[in-house]
Amino acid sequence: NGFDLIGGGNKTSAATMFVRLKDWSERETTAEGIVGKLFGIGMQQPDGMAIAFNPPAIRGLGSSGGFEVYVQSRSDSDPMRLSAVVNNFMDALRKEQKLTGINSFFRPTVPQLFVEVDEAKAISQGVPVADIYATLQSTMGSLYVNDFNKSGRTYRVQLQAEAEYRMKAEDLGKVYVRSNAGQMVPLSALSKVSNIVGAEQLERYNGLLSAKVLGGGAADVSSGDAIALVEKVAAENLPDGYQIAWTGQAYQEKRTGSAAIFAFGFAIIMVFLILAAQFETWALPLAVIMAVPFALAGALLAVLMRGMPNDIYFQIGLITLVGLAAKNAILIVEFASQKMEEGMPVAQAALEAARMRFRPIVMTSMAFVLGIVPLVIATGAGAAARRSMGTGVFGGMLLATFVATIFIPLFFTWLSNTRVDRKHHGEGL
Repeated sequence: NGFDLIGGGNKTSAATMFVRLKDWSERETTAEGIVGKLFGIGMQQPDGMAIAFNPPAIRGLGSSGGFEVYVQSRSDSDPMRLSAVVNNFMDALRKEQKLTGINSFFRPTVPQLFVEVDEAKAISQGVPVADIYATLQSTMGSLYVNDFNKSGRTYRVQLQAEAEYRMKAEDLGKVYVRSNAGQMVPLSALSKVSNIVGAEQLERYNGLLSAKVLGGGAADVSSGDAIALVEKVAAENLPDGYQIAWTGQAYQEKRTGSAAIFAFGFAIIMVFLILAAQFETWALPLAVIMAVPFALAGALLAVLMRGMPNDIYFQIGLITLVGLAAKNAILIVEFASQKMEEGMPVAQAALEAARMRFRPIVMTSMAFVLGIVPLVIATGAGAAARRSMGTGVFGGMLLATFVATIFIPLFFTWLSNTRVDRKHHGEGL
């Protein structure tokens, strides 16, 4: 159909197809498996190249799954030189086992027809030069006319000659243009056609001559690791005057940077401040916060055992674990504080609180863990996101319940005073 989804625009040697997959209940393979099979078949074609890819995870951020990066030339405007740099860069990327699907649609050696208009001759015969180019565009190319609405849909009107009248180089001279005197003059009398080799399409990204490179991470390789690896390869292989610039989903990921770390840190600070206001001390909230590392360790162990990446869904699960792990610790610390107010020693109060609250902690935590199991073993559309979040929370809650509960009384003993002056608000009423 002539439409190039990756590079944009229409091309004579490009086509795009959208394939809808059957429902999960009607097929046994995944979208990634189908893409890999089609990709292998397409690369074996002797007279062309066909690639397959999944759509971007977030609609509108790029045109394909994986990453999209531009190789930019800061000092040289020669497409052939840019092509050589891009080819060397892609060869270096293909050597990395953590990257897959490396490709580019930048082609600087495409056979072309160069139409040279004799403007002086056209002016002498009373033919406007602008009309010559407009005639070529509306017949051999495509000319946008307008849009119109019909049955709730918008249709674009493009003016173009029928395919049979623009198949040969001689057809360029068979088109007529009207002169100021009203006479029809053939373009063969005003132009000369020659065969050349040049770039099919030149892209400029941020004002610089650029070539887009597509790719993605291999199985079990996160997008962040793939981006870091591409930047490392670019720093080692790109010559002076050339640089890379991210676009699409990879650009947004680079822009947000370590936002997850700030979000997690902010969650810890907010929990600490709220607990400090509740316990009216700065020491006891630390005993609660020190239960969070156990939950994080359990989450990391769970995803490592299943070979899952540290993606955004897993990071959301980590923020959830902050509250869940703190909940169990709050029960023990609060009861231990009450026992100390009753005159019980610190160590004895901590052990008594752990003994009294162990069963409620296990019951509530196990109910939550069992509720997470469907996410851990999820299948179907969107299963990867559910498994990533569920696996992290599942492992974190198990460790926070059965391991952190043992250490919380110890942390309370270390961080609490020998006596507690905090009184419940209801005693003064």
